[in-house]
Amino acid sequence: MPQDHPALQPWQEHGWPDHLQILLDSYYQLLGEQLVPRSGSAEEDARRVFEAPFVVVSHTAASDPILNFGNQTALGLWEIDIETLMQTPSRMTAEPMHRDERAQLLERTTRDGYVDDYQGIRIATTGRRFRIEQAIVWNLTNAAGDYVGQAATFDQWTFLDA
Repeated sequence: MPQDHPALQPWQEHGWPDHLQILLDSYYQLLGEQLVPRSGSAEEDARRVFEAPFVVVSHTAASDPILNFGNQTALGLWEIDIETLMQTPSRMTAEPMHRDERAQLLERTTRDGYVDDYQGIRIATTGRRFRIEQAIVWNLTNAAGDYVGQAATFDQWTFLDA
């Protein structure tokens, strides 16, 4: 059946172009460098983040934050689809025994704006465990200066034996 318009790509959905502008702007404001080269187009920047060869994830500002973005590298690492990711509390990315450590990281990030030396154990939806290293976690603030969540990026991880 022919379509009148091409299907949207994942990075064009879920309000991600606008969300990722906040994510990229916040990263630049806090760390003084670009996460990905900026193009001047929200849709192109969103594609660049979604297709990046490193993990980029973010969650909401709720008291029990829900994941609201994961790029294709993150989706593959956590072995999760976009619809499931968008309903997942971010605490579920860590095993129960590692959640206190994760909570301390998020508190430190909230206080300091960003953390650039994080490492910790995470778990995929299939139970596969991995250690992330040299992760950067930062606060997300919109143009009005309102806190809207946190994001993380890393490009180093090691799968652990079960």
